[in-house]
Amino acid sequence: MTNKKITLIGLGLFDEKDLTLRGLEEAKKADKVFIELYTGKWHGNLENLEKLISKKIEILSRKDLEENLSRLLEQAKTQNIAILVQGDPLIATTHIALIQDAKKQGIKTRIIHSSSILSAIGETGLHIYRFGASVTIPFPEKTRGKLPESVYDVIRMNKARNLHTLCLLDVIGEEEKYMSIKEAVKILLDIENKRKDGVFTEETEVVVFARAGSEKPLIVYAKAKDIIDRDFGEPPAVLIVPGELHFTEKEYLERLLI
Repeated sequence: MTNKKITLIGLGLFDEKDLTLRGLEEAKKADKVFIELYTGKWHGNLENLEKLISKKIEILSRKDLEENLSRLLEQAKTQNIAILVQGDPLIATTHIALIQDAKKQGIKTRIIHSSSILSAIGETGLHIYRFGASVTIPFPEKTRGKLPESVYDVIRMNKARNLHTLCLLDVIGEEEKYMSIKEAVKILLDIENKRKDGVFTEETEVVVFARAGSEKPLIVYAKAKDIIDRDFGEPPAVLIVPGELHFTEKEYLERLLI
């Protein structure tokens, strides 16, 4: 077995200041450092990050981590490789597949965890343990124009179990295209108009959490009809469809009502 390894290092939620000390140490020790920026909106500065670790950082595309992964694995057989990943490294299934493939080839792996939206949503006042399955609302071009009704089904299932649903908004990182809250709400309302099950209507109360981890995060609690035309500024943002609120959640959120 090779003595070299691949280390996945979480960048945290917002910019290079969210990198942990352990992550910084591992990046400095690596022979080569890569970064992937296609799974979300990163507000950091690559030059500042390179100064922090005193190394050049190479940007990885989706193809590099999926179709051309073998090239990266070959390098890891003779060098210590560090890959900087937005949020926590193993939230995206792509990175889990990378770890699996590395282990099959006898390449050691290590994970340096960091903050992610899955932990940050506690800032909304909603109880973390009351979240059910999460969903990603896709761009229409990814579903060939068909409504993503599976998203609606997950929200319905969670509501039936009195659980909250975290809706992640689609990203096409290579094109710097990020779904807006307005687009996400419209898609859910279009599905409701087709299904008419009362799962997501204009009267549905939702929580918007934008720019988590920044100095100016935004949390809004309102009915869907009241946010569909609102500008929430720069991405990233998530949409949360709550189940029935616990009285402590309700008390917290009502202070945010628009």
